[in-house]
Amino acid sequence: MNEKMTQWLAIDPDPKTRQELQTLIEQQQTTELEDRFRCRLEFGTAGLRGKVGAGPNRMNRLVIQQTATGLGQYLLHQFDDAKQRGVVIGYDGRPDSKQFAHDTAAVLTALGIKVYLTHDVAATPIVAFGVRHLNTVAAVVVTASHNPPEYNGFKVYWENGAQIIPPHDSGIAHHIDIAAQSPLELLSVEEAVALDRLIWLEDDYYQSYRDAMNANPLLKNHTKPDSIGIAYTAMHGVGARMAETLLADAGFNQVYSVKEQREPDGTFPTVNFPNPEEAGAMDMVVALAKQHHADIACANDPDADRFAVAVRKPNGEYQMLTGDQVGSLFGHYLLCQTEASNQLVGNTIVSSSLLSKIAKSHGASYYQTLTGFKWLTNVAMQKQTPQSQFLFAYEEALGYTVGNQVWDKDGLSALVAFAQLTAELKSQGKTIWDQLEHLYRQHGMYVNAQRSIALAPNTPAVGEKLRANPPTAIAGRTVECIDDLKALEKTFADGTTEKIDLPPSDVLIYHLSGGARVIVRPSGTEPKLKCYYEVVEPFAEQEAFQTAQDKAQLAMDMLIAEHQHMI
Repeated sequence: MNEKMTQWLAIDPDPKTRQELQTLIEQQQTTELEDRFRCRLEFGTAGLRGKVGAGPNRMNRLVIQQTATGLGQYLLHQFDDAKQRGVVIGYDGRPDSKQFAHDTAAVLTALGIKVYLTHDVAATPIVAFGVRHLNTVAAVVVTASHNPPEYNGFKVYWENGAQIIPPHDSGIAHHIDIAAQSPLELLSVEEAVALDRLIWLEDDYYQSYRDAMNANPLLKNHTKPDSIGIAYTAMHGVGARMAETLLADAGFNQVYSVKEQREPDGTFPTVNFPNPEEAGAMDMVVALAKQHHADIACANDPDADRFAVAVRKPNGEYQMLTGDQVGSLFGHYLLCQTEASNQLVGNTIVSSSLLSKIAKSHGASYYQTLTGFKWLTNVAMQKQTPQSQFLFAYEEALGYTVGNQVWDKDGLSALVAFAQLTAELKSQGKTIWDQLEHLYRQHGMYVNAQRSIALAPNTPAVGEKLRANPPTAIAGRTVECIDDLKALEKTFADGTTEKIDLPPSDVLIYHLSGGARVIVRPSGTEPKLKCYYEVVEPFAEQEAFQTAQDKAQLAMDMLIAEHQHMI
């Protein structure tokens, strides 16, 4: 390991991380050093993500330069015109993001590849938009999204505008391994500009995203936008300017932004964890909403690809909607705005099955994918036809895409769409809660939940154990069929089977009587199970909303308790 560290110190271009490593060596921080040098940070379908620091198992300038070299070499192998078409690069507001973006540009331009580099911070969807807008072969966004401050990331988009999927992830990873053993070539920004290999994306580029959103036919429902109040937070991220601009463009003039969280600040000083799903993260925007009696309190995560919302209740308090509730509301709303029989909507296997029922009731086509937005958009491109055009997709972790201007989750357009939905309902004398109740009365009371089950470190491979002894009932509900996404086979209670058309994944889905569902996903890195639960309870015509909700929640509590007891 000493030799590895010596080699690293000799080629690390950053004096800050060289000093950090030297200090760790002098202090004989063996455990920390072993962690940093035991392997390289793994490049996968989400690109790279990890803590910032010295060493190959951290995010730093040398790792970025090696990664960019591997990406560039792979692009040159994949596209004859990669040099001319080029790559879009953008970055968020974290302390190292601009430097990492400039290092990526330095490497790609040295390889002869044209780079379109944002002149300032940019929301992830604004960068992803650029792939098709500029007809590039790829895009890179330097962001760790909603991870803690000590993290950063390197996300890659392919020429279709969607996040990379296999085999591109392993192809890029292979070239990164080669680059890590080879000398690196870099071109300064000034040299790259002089050679016409670097184009700055100035304000007119951001304007082109704005124009595309304003031209999106799904965002043209300007029904009394001045009737609702909207509290908003960028959560110390990069979304505020574009979010406020798009809302103003759509006619919303009662928008109140959380001042303390408006400007990019990668240290996230006012939140423990910059993820809208985390307890306390929405406190400031909800307080601002209360102050102004706003109808909704909205948030983007720090790179603005996710959207979260809390809605005012009749008692004046605000309640967060789950990702599944927002996704279901969007599905119904967008299908009502279009010729539904010509539309395609989808979500992931761990998201609520309510969207499939909504699609069916409208006569629309529905599809389902593995977890991850990369699958939602790549599969949508394969499945859409002239008779069934892609409309909308979502995942329960607050990711939504409205239309196809951006082939990834876009928290900015989702914000505008939800504001328009709220305003339209208000013009009809209805609230978001009324609309949710309408959907539940039509399709059943849906409740979804997620839990992780920690297992003993010496627990045998839990997936194989579950496959060897499949349950016939869970919480008194009959197991009607089991989807094994590893074997890609659906097995019914009578023993008959069907093939499943999805990429293989270590996931088991138990479909239970009464419409309930349990999904089990063993962790590949630690002894734990991720479990996703869904119950669907009947909603009687005369039954009060709260009564039906309490009944469904009780059924959910029983299902979780019984299932976890079985493991």
